[in-house]
Amino acid sequence: MTLPITTDFDEWLVETFAAGGPFTILIVLVEIGETTVELRRSAHLHVVGDETRWHAMLDLFARASVTWSGVVFFRAGREGLVEDDEARRRLAAIVRKLHEDRSLIGEGEFFNRDGLRLAIEALQRH
Repeated sequence: MTLPITTDFDEWLVETFAAGGPFTILIVLVEIGETTVELRRSAHLHVVGDETRWHAMLDLFARASVTWSGVVFFRAGREGLVEDDEARRRLAAIVRKLHEDRSLIGEGEFFNRDGLRLAIEALQRH
């Protein structure tokens, strides 16, 4: 049964799965302020089909028990599925890098609470 695509996230997941099959994603929940993006929680997920839709991700994120207004997804690696231990190591590495440089969010897939694609822009200081 093919599920309807209703968000940018749904479209991204279906297209990404179609292009390369199963893969592991690194997930970082964030709180978006007017001029800031604060990291909240992180996890990894193995995507083994294209049936996951945004509403299922919202259920997963609700279990994080933190406030959030955006989420960024990174592919754990080009090899597709990554073992859990390796996924945890890669997730820890990306979180460390994000603490140093929030602009790295632009290298992932960034979505708001409605599953719509976002972009991050650097502030211009005058």
